[in-house]
Amino acid sequence: MPLFYKLIAGLLVSFLMLSEAVAQPAGFHAGSFIPEFGPIADVPGMQAIPPDATFKVSFDVNDAAAAGELNRSLVSGARFLNMHVEAGVKPENIRLAFVIHGQAVRDVTVDTHYQPLMAGKNANAALVAALRSKGVEVYVCGQSAAYYGVSKGDLLPGVVMSLSAMTAHALLQNEGYTLNPF
Repeated sequence: MPLFYKLIAGLLVSFLMLSEAVAQPAGFHAGSFIPEFGPIADVPGMQAIPPDATFKVSFDVNDAAAAGELNRSLVSGARFLNMHVEAGVKPENIRLAFVIHGQAVRDVTVDTHYQPLMAGKNANAALVAALRSKGVEVYVCGQSAAYYGVSKGDLLPGVVMSLSAMTAHALLQNEGYTLNPF
């Protein structure tokens, strides 16, 4: 086989693999609330959600995304919003908060802080902006931030520096938030 055809075959295989990697899993679709993030599936016969249901949920995020990838926990927050809004819960009845600590702190930093560490742009910036635009609160553990050399000025817009992750969780619990156990 001539080199030209080998190159074309290699490009075709690469293209097919890439398109499969970015495709959503079968049965999943973009949500209507944050369509860019958090694909969801319809669930026939699901548990009924009362029409006046309210949610105040916090997510504990410790695991960082791989360089240039989205943090799965942050994507789960977008999915939570999308699936509940599509299930009929009023957006104003959903309050979410993320408590970021450990290595995940880098996932909520601006490119000038993220790039030297991860050799690229922070893929999570658009996701955090989308979550923040829907009223989601994002808190960073100040102790983890200090450990990783992250200052308040290194954080993405709207991300709040807390004394610690423990403090943020305690304050959210005082406000009636439950911890999502993923």
